[in-house]
Amino acid sequence: MSTRLKVAVLFGGRSGEHEVSVRSAASVARGLAGRHDVRCVFIDKAGRWLLQEGPEPRPAGGEPVFLAAVPGDGGRLRRLSDARDLVRPDVYFPVLHGTYGEDGTVQGLLELAAVPYVGAGVAASAAAMDKTMMKALFARAGLPQVEHRELRGRDPAAEARALAELGLPLFVKPANLGSSVGITKVKAAAAFGPALEKAFLYDRKVVVERGIEARELEVSVLGNDLPEASVPGEIVPDREFYDYDSKYATDSRAGLLIPAPIEATATDEIRRLAISAFQAVDACGYARVDFFLEKTTGRLLVNEINTIPGFTAISMFPKLWEASGLPYAELLARLVALALERHRARARLRTDYSD
Repeated sequence: MSTRLKVAVLFGGRSGEHEVSVRSAASVARGLAGRHDVRCVFIDKAGRWLLQEGPEPRPAGGEPVFLAAVPGDGGRLRRLSDARDLVRPDVYFPVLHGTYGEDGTVQGLLELAAVPYVGAGVAASAAAMDKTMMKALFARAGLPQVEHRELRGRDPAAEARALAELGLPLFVKPANLGSSVGITKVKAAAAFGPALEKAFLYDRKVVVERGIEARELEVSVLGNDLPEASVPGEIVPDREFYDYDSKYATDSRAGLLIPAPIEATATDEIRRLAISAFQAVDACGYARVDFFLEKTTGRLLVNEINTIPGFTAISMFPKLWEASGLPYAELLARLVALALERHRARARLRTDYSD
């Protein structure tokens, strides 16, 4: 009898990062296949769940299925047409970047179904996805950050204040998205309005950040209540900033320096700050924390935390752990084990009240 766990990889999704998710899922599924039975569940851009044959994710196709949001069904994936039980995964592995996947929505469904799943829970996922909430939690934890403002809808007075207070250059970002989708570096006042229009296509809230001259550093974090930090790495962009194409295009020439060429004291500090950022949003499982090392002052500044970081062949998260002594397949096995550990801990909590 096989003792291999059935792991359902959820990928695709209703997000501007749909294509990135498909790429990440391909790497994750291959890495899991050596130790686990992989079930691929493609979520198309309309939000349909499609169970695919075989262990290799595909960017289309599959049998329409659903997951009942009740604990008694045991996390089964049922055929949409007749509710027939098709598979009962032991663990769900969301590889869903961006909205409707990394933001707590899918995590809420998995919690209602009472199934183990990899990664952060509902609150941490939502807080880390929303840059305004994330930055507020970082500020509460006393973490150093780049000066920023939040805008909700086009407001000429608020925009003028932000421009006057932050100066140029500055960055305009949708509050709830990743992979640099919708981000613009603004170097002239006339470009501020168009950058806002672009960002508001993706979200109703926009973050405006002061532009600084900085090196871009990243640290991977792994664990539940006792998280560990990897060695830091440095991104060397192949263009003005580390945008979507720089991260994912096949012709990208962005460099990854692992470990980052920084002093030992800075390495210790950035790892400490990464764990503090992880705990500030109450994350669990894994995350990647991104930093700026300001060139003029030498200050380390927390940029953001990603609770479902990229898992492609060129992604920083697995590369940093590999450099820290944890190979890709073992990293994935550890993530599955952390999911089961967290699920067992939550299952022990009481859901009724009595004296």
